[in-house]
Amino acid sequence: MGDIEAPDNNRSRQTIFHSLLPSKEFITSRKGLLLLGEVVMSFISFVCFAASTAAAFVTAPLIEFLAALFLLFAYSTKFNERFKGFHWPLMDFLRCVSASIIFFIISIISVSKYVDGASKAAGVFGFITTIFFALDFYFIFNELADFLKGGDSSEEPPNTQGINTGFLFTLQFLILMKRILLFSKHELK
Repeated sequence: MGDIEAPDNNRSRQTIFHSLLPSKEFITSRKGLLLLGEVVMSFISFVCFAASTAAAFVTAPLIEFLAALFLLFAYSTKFNERFKGFHWPLMDFLRCVSASIIFFIISIISVSKYVDGASKAAGVFGFITTIFFALDFYFIFNELADFLKGGDSSEEPPNTQGINTGFLFTLQFLILMKRILLFSKHELK
C-alpha cells in the first residue's frame, strides 16, 4: 500500500529537475549562447585531448568545462544575484581571458608537435573554443567599458550589481592601457 507514490511527490521531482535546467530566456540571450558554446566546445576539446597523445593537456579543457558549466548554472538560476560579495563580471572576465590564452597555447602545441589525428582534432577544436572565450571576454569588456564611460544611462549592463570601486579602478586601468596601445600603434605608423 505504500508502494504507490502520491502525485504531489512526482510533481515536486519535476519542479526540482526543471529548476536545475537553465531558463529559456537566459539560454537564448547572447551571454547564454556564449556560455553554452563554451561548455560544449570545452567538453569536445576535453574528449579529443583525452583520446590523443597530447593527453598532458587534458586538465585545462576539463577545468574550463567545469568553470563554464558552473557559471552557466549560476547565471541561469540567478545564483550570482544572491552572492554580491563576489565580483561576478571580474571573475567571468578573468576566466575568459585566461581560458582563451590557455586554449590558444595548447592548441598551437597540439597541432604543431603531435602527429596523430586526435591531437590535430583537439587543436582545431581548441582554436574554436578560443574564439568562444575571446568573444565572451570582448563582450564583457565592452559592456563594462560602456558602463564606466557613462554610455546609455537608461540601460545598465547585465551582471554589474555589486561592483565596488576597486573593480571599477581595474576596468579604468584596462581601458587606459587599451588607449595607450592604440596610440602607440598609431604613432608607429
